[in-house]
Amino acid sequence: MLLAIDTSAGTSVAVVDPASGRAVAERSTDDSRRHAEVIGPFLADVLAEAGITGTDVTGVVAGMGPGPFTGLRVGIAAARTFAAARSVPLLPLVSHDAIAADQAQDGPFVVLTDARRREVYWSAYDQTGTRVAGPGLAKPADLDEAIRASRADAVDWPRATTATVPAGRLGTLAADRLASGAPFADDTPLYLRDPDVTVPGAPKRVVR
Repeated sequence: MLLAIDTSAGTSVAVVDPASGRAVAERSTDDSRRHAEVIGPFLADVLAEAGITGTDVTGVVAGMGPGPFTGLRVGIAAARTFAAARSVPLLPLVSHDAIAADQAQDGPFVVLTDARRREVYWSAYDQTGTRVAGPGLAKPADLDEAIRASRADAVDWPRATTATVPAGRLGTLAADRLASGAPFADDTPLYLRDPDVTVPGAPKRVVR
């Protein structure tokens, strides 16, 4: 069984059967400020609903963002800790890829998620569902310009905005890549902006 975790937007956790690619249990919320509060109960709930324990998990799928630092790190830390504790592989994926795979619309489109600070994360996908630009970060007023700079024709593509990433779909993508031998993403969080915390400079000289 695969355990999938994503906190890049809201919080979503799922257990996916890699043989069928089907989510057998899933919990999610679009609340973008309670990741640390709900991640533990969600993990316990999906394992119980799936009728398994941690020893049955053969891989942990982690949504690597893009996402704000405060929320995204909660899910990645939980995924890394679970994988290390059970000595199973960590399977990192770009969170927007799961959103794209969950879209019902045909044709190319742009995925948007909230980056806070009045900004959005974006990724562009062609008609096959393949990411062809992004992930990127932009203010809504600058979004067209940012997309055009990476993929000019994607400016006019329909846009899909979502408040949470479906962990079940994230797990399905991981199952497909395991079966096909396709590579996973880098094990590096996609914050796409510098942290607020800065290294303090030299102390000011005190003049008496």
